[in-house]
Amino acid sequence: MKNAKKILALVLALTTLAVCLAGCATVGSSDSGKKTDSGSGAREIHLAIQPSAAFVPLVIARESGWIDEAMKEIGVTVVWTDFESGPPMNESFAAGQQDIGVIGDVPAVSAVAAGQDNVYIAAAEGGPSYGMLVADDSGINGIEDLKGKKIGLTIGSTAQNLTEKLLSSVGLDYNNDVEVINISTGEAQIVLMNHDVDAVVIWEPNVSRLDALDGIHLLADGGDVGFPGMNVVFARKAYVDANPDVVKVYLAQYWRATKAYAENPDAYAEMLSGYFNLDPDLIAQAASKYAYVLQFSEDDIAGLQDTVSFLIRIGSITNEISVKDHVADGIAKEVIAANP
Repeated sequence: MKNAKKILALVLALTTLAVCLAGCATVGSSDSGKKTDSGSGAREIHLAIQPSAAFVPLVIARESGWIDEAMKEIGVTVVWTDFESGPPMNESFAAGQQDIGVIGDVPAVSAVAAGQDNVYIAAAEGGPSYGMLVADDSGINGIEDLKGKKIGLTIGSTAQNLTEKLLSSVGLDYNNDVEVINISTGEAQIVLMNHDVDAVVIWEPNVSRLDALDGIHLLADGGDVGFPGMNVVFARKAYVDANPDVVKVYLAQYWRATKAYAENPDAYAEMLSGYFNLDPDLIAQAASKYAYVLQFSEDDIAGLQDTVSFLIRIGSITNEISVKDHVADGIAKEVIAANP
């Protein structure tokens, strides 16, 4: 019976990976349209999205057709691109193929440090939504047992930040005491089951998905180390400056979906089940770990600034940047004020 469950789990994992790869493969065809930064003539907005529970409101607004309909009313064509995680989304932004995206703290900060002229236009908090999982038979009972072990995560993602904080909480060093293996989120289950790595660090809804399986359990999450788990809605500054009305429409629909989910989470969890390929109860569990706040608090900004320090500490970036200089949530504040 146990072997049958493992075989079923492996089939599900391979299906999930195929879906993820298919989503990533749509990038080229989705980016063929021409964008403009001028306020006149035909306009387009290229929107990047990823299957993270941090951005449930955006998924709702997309799946409900609210963003496309609202943009059509002001003469703007929407082009959507699906990504599996933040790093490939960053690459697309660097190539000038996207206008607004949703991303975790590490890729958000890394992009700006690399010279991308991006601004952070809205926020979503979710520290407990990032987790480290291990196989039941791994022999790992605490973070301290990971010394000399292999940890699978997506390099360039927020998973790196949580991993460093979990390790340092027990006196282990990210660069010297463990071996970090770069994986995609779709590979997490397979590499754990095959014992290719000793632990994986991922985010919701993947944490809840794996934790519900036989043979895998959650070892620790961001809540254990006070990790803020910042996620941001970010955009090309040139696009925001030239098209504030378009950005306002986007954020208005995002906020509409935020309020709609808060009012009826069960119904929207049912709706999101197909998108995330996950049971509605697990979607609700994953979403409950986030605060969909839209505008930034001082703590949010401090959390992102801490991410800058972390990336410098592990050698991923070399230049200190001021996060506050890149926060541009004025439009978000206007949206909230108009519909509190």
